[in-house]
Amino acid sequence: MNPLEEYYFRIKEPERSALLFLRQKILASDTEKITETLSFGLPFFKFKKKMLCYFYYSKKHQQHYVSFYQGDRLNHPLLISEGRKKFKILLLDMEEDLPVELILELIDEVKKYVK
Repeated sequence: MNPLEEYYFRIKEPERSALLFLRQKILASDTEKITETLSFGLPFFKFKKKMLCYFYYSKKHQQHYVSFYQGDRLNHPLLISEGRKKFKILLLDMEEDLPVELILELIDEVKKYVK
């Protein structure tokens, strides 16, 4: 098992399946330019080898989230910064449908700032 698989394997169901589904959607949104790597022990998605977003778990909110690089340039009411300078996060409520379309829209917005 590679380190990325190990990361997902450590997450309990149903969160694991939800994150794997979201992972697949993100990677499929741009198969040529979006890649996934393990950085700082977390799954990072990169666009043209530059940071795009990553998954993590908030102990404060007791929820998984997607953190968007260049998030300081994004303006959406569901994004929170909590003192982060370059990132904003989108909390994922596993009791609700994942906001896949919103996440893909935010990724497209971040891609505009990648040079």
